[in-house]
Amino acid sequence: MQLIYLSPLPWSSFAQRPQKFVRWFHEVTGGDVLWVEPYPSRFPILSDLKKLRVSDRTERDTSESWLTVVNPSALPIEPLPGSGVINGYLMWRNALSVIKTFSRKKETLLVIGKPTVLALKVLSLLKDTKSIYDAMDDFPSFYEGISKKAMSRREIAITKQVSSLLVSSTDLKKKWETLRPDLTVIPNALDTEMLPKIETEFKAGSKIVIGYVGTIGAWFDWTWVIELAKARPADTIRIIGPVYNQPKQHLPKNIELLPACSHKEAISAMLHFDVAIIPFLQNVLTKSVDPIKYYEFKALGLPIISTRFGEMAYRKDEFGVYLCDEHELLGFSVESALKYKANSNELEDFKAKNSWSSRFANIGITH
Repeated sequence: MQLIYLSPLPWSSFAQRPQKFVRWFHEVTGGDVLWVEPYPSRFPILSDLKKLRVSDRTERDTSESWLTVVNPSALPIEPLPGSGVINGYLMWRNALSVIKTFSRKKETLLVIGKPTVLALKVLSLLKDTKSIYDAMDDFPSFYEGISKKAMSRREIAITKQVSSLLVSSTDLKKKWETLRPDLTVIPNALDTEMLPKIETEFKAGSKIVIGYVGTIGAWFDWTWVIELAKARPADTIRIIGPVYNQPKQHLPKNIELLPACSHKEAISAMLHFDVAIIPFLQNVLTKSVDPIKYYEFKALGLPIISTRFGEMAYRKDEFGVYLCDEHELLGFSVESALKYKANSNELEDFKAKNSWSSRFANIGITH
């Protein structure tokens, strides 16, 4: 068996669910993979200019013999009727030819990671091929106006046509279970091979470090972070990652902003945290999110203070997880978190149950 993966993010970006799935697939089946890079699927907006100046890409190897990366170009006109005809004729002929040729080699699995017009064309082109839509986000919520409506229509069309639907969170299950009651919930997970052996009694240092690693996007709650810094003026609040959403307020002196880094460097940075935070706003962007950083923080034995967004809202009773939206209670939450002591046996059990291989084994691909 081989795989065609239409990805929502570039192969060279910080490794997430799509890259983890692709590597797992190759390890399990030994099959080749055709990775199709994303392209603009909405009208350009002003904030896109800011993203050109910030990158979360890494030097990811594309030379593996089993991997082929295809980068389809596209005019940013996808919400318009007929965009598929224009892009199909002007931009996608080579990519579609590569996809068709690749699919003829042997039994193929098609996985769609983002609902696009190209994905619909590939579904039509490979109509007898087993297909999966992996709904890892509520994609229409990231769009506005005509782009949002077009994305919603495409997503429904793809969901109806694919052989199987995977969803990554409880709220995505609620969204799709009426249309596709046969869906499978595959939560996010962690790369256990990236994690060092944890000494549960370690201390990062004499000064308390409260940290976050990840993208600072439109969903990042700067007000929450600033109030946390004010509540804990003697502690360091360390924020690591690409900044797409600049704070609109002056940052207290105890907030450190560090640039994006590799996954390996990110894990190393987490080992210097006493407390981890996931400060996301509660809105349509985060309602369906199951943050991978939760699994990494948890597996490293770190206590986690989070807002009640997305899948985190369902983890209020977990040992070591402290949900806090009230700014006046942030200091108290830190004090509670600092009392948390991870158990090494529980950490090993957590890692085994929440590895990517354990997650994807539920899909039923064995050869």
